[in-house]
Amino acid sequence: MRVLLFGATGTIGQATYKALLACGHDVVCFVRDKAVAQELLRSETQFRTGDVQSPESLAQQAFAGERFDAIVSCLASRTGAPKDAWAVDYQAHSHILQLAKTSGVQQFVLLSAICVQKPLLAFQQAKLAFEKELIDSGLLYSIVRPTAFFKSLSGQINRLRHNKPFLLFGDGQLTACKPISDSDLGLFIAHCLTDASKHRQILPIGGPGEAITPLQQGEYLFKALGKTPKYKHVPVGLLDVIIQLLKTLGWLIPSLKSKAELARIGRYYASESMLVWDAQAQCYDAQATPAFGSQTLFSYYDQLIASQQSVDLGEHSVF
Repeated sequence: MRVLLFGATGTIGQATYKALLACGHDVVCFVRDKAVAQELLRSETQFRTGDVQSPESLAQQAFAGERFDAIVSCLASRTGAPKDAWAVDYQAHSHILQLAKTSGVQQFVLLSAICVQKPLLAFQQAKLAFEKELIDSGLLYSIVRPTAFFKSLSGQINRLRHNKPFLLFGDGQLTACKPISDSDLGLFIAHCLTDASKHRQILPIGGPGEAITPLQQGEYLFKALGKTPKYKHVPVGLLDVIIQLLKTLGWLIPSLKSKAELARIGRYYASESMLVWDAQAQCYDAQATPAFGSQTLFSYYDQLIASQQSVDLGEHSVF
């Protein structure tokens, strides 16, 4: 199939790009910066450059009057702040969808997030708004809602190397997840193009094995690093105090309003599991969370430790 891929330079986008090629598809990537993309992807990659938030750029540079069988989007807002979220998670995707329809594209695979099940934040509401638009579009769709990513659960390794405590919210067992590796998720997304069982479906997906709590992550890392366990427990209520303080100060210093939203995002992940939500039972259900792939979070930890690598979360860093 001829595929137009958005978000190819992101962590999951890169893995999806490789998986699409491995499955034999002809992939064109729409990116902001060709130089950056060439560093991250293969030299023979077909690139189109432009602004994903500009309908004119999407029409002229991305679609360019050519035929594509499918759109695959791994595009997401960088920070999750309201303005960014509605501009990218919703509006940019909406423009892409409209152009896809007028260009004769038949299929659309969207990378979303499992946390939209309980939409308390702006980026979740923006993602849900586009999910509905896609479902109502008439195109063949697959909406992929992954659980947690390995990268987002690996940011404390460097702390432990420097004999700092592993930070836990509450007792470290408030939440759990079934994390999925980049390569496994990329392959799952690629399969959505040809696996009919994934068509017209919302697809929550996690990785192999049992659900893991933050405390279990810490325990494994201390053992793998050969260090004595040392934890620092952070009350979730402290985040509520920080959020309220930032909101109050935001009336005087507008830039702090966005900081308050980022704190709300941190509070959400500190208190909500990344598993399928059972609305009837009002609880998260690890057994009902589908699993795919072969790589586990702990095997990924082993690789990072053996290679002496650490993970830079960039704008998504909490600790």
